[in-house]
Amino acid sequence: MRIDVRVMRTASATALVATMAALSPSWSAGQASDWVVPRTEHGHPDLQGNWSNATITPLQRPPGQGPTLTRDQVVAIEGERQDLIDRAAQPSDPDRGAPEAGGVSIGGGHAGFDAAAGATGGYNYFYIDGGDRVAIYDGEPRSSLITMPADGRRPALTAAARERIAADRARFAGMDQYDNPENRPLAERCIVSFGSNAGPPMLPNYFYNNNYTIVQTAEHVMIHTEMVHDTRIIRIAQGEPLPDALRPYFGDSWGRYEGETLVIETTNIHPSQSLSGVAATPGLRVVERLTRVDEYTINYEFMIHDPSTYEEPWGGEVPFKRLPGLLYEYACHEGNYALENVLRGARALEREEGRR
Repeated sequence: MRIDVRVMRTASATALVATMAALSPSWSAGQASDWVVPRTEHGHPDLQGNWSNATITPLQRPPGQGPTLTRDQVVAIEGERQDLIDRAAQPSDPDRGAPEAGGVSIGGGHAGFDAAAGATGGYNYFYIDGGDRVAIYDGEPRSSLITMPADGRRPALTAAARERIAADRARFAGMDQYDNPENRPLAERCIVSFGSNAGPPMLPNYFYNNNYTIVQTAEHVMIHTEMVHDTRIIRIAQGEPLPDALRPYFGDSWGRYEGETLVIETTNIHPSQSLSGVAATPGLRVVERLTRVDEYTINYEFMIHDPSTYEEPWGGEVPFKRLPGLLYEYACHEGNYALENVLRGARALEREEGRR
């Protein structure tokens, strides 16, 4: 059955809630039309609290898929995820042998779940919390988080971007990825969140800890990310933007309220932060919009503007659902201990091979 969104949008609130509740357990009853946005003591729309953007809806739309899903598709997708969770939660055999070389799959071959498997097994599914529901945005079960361009895919890179990537590869040619700490990823060094959790844009990592705390004051908004405990500070008050030469992690963010929406514009993003595998450029500008639409949901929109990297702007929409719990410290110690051992192991291999 195809859900006709045009009909749904004109239906009564009761019928809409009933329809979406039947469609997917991820739909919350907070979408009633008589809900009023709460406001902070400073008169701004209240976005405060703990939230999660965990979802099984992919960032990019699978080829041949439409922008929204049918009821049967939602049931199949969420059912498949639940089957995976149920299989992975089965008790381990205490008499099992050593794991196979290269690691043991915990996600049916899913690269995201298997990323931390390692030669000794790494995480099992107990540690994984990448989401178990399709993203529902404005009543629509989405097939991708990207909504612009219309095909739900990241646009092609420009010729200039491809040249930059080739130049970077040439610069590191002949250098081993374990030669020095700077060659290791930021996340491995516990510097910033995995993927683009903290952003901008703030996107799910499909692995775990996709949780956020938002705090508002009269002149600032703080968005704290559970993953690697990153914290973004968005200035609301007027002031001087950073000079072009200063490019901190998460960039230079300025916010303003437009009606019920917090709009954040960010520039000066650190060049070590990458999006889609492409390093941030001085021309990168990210625009985010956060709108509280019910007691349990913030609608999050993002747009990427970087004409030197992408052939056209691109962006998407992600529901942030209220988190019925707390955020805890993500004590990322790889930067303190594991990274040293990674480099030490690389030096040992070099000595064995006679390279050092």
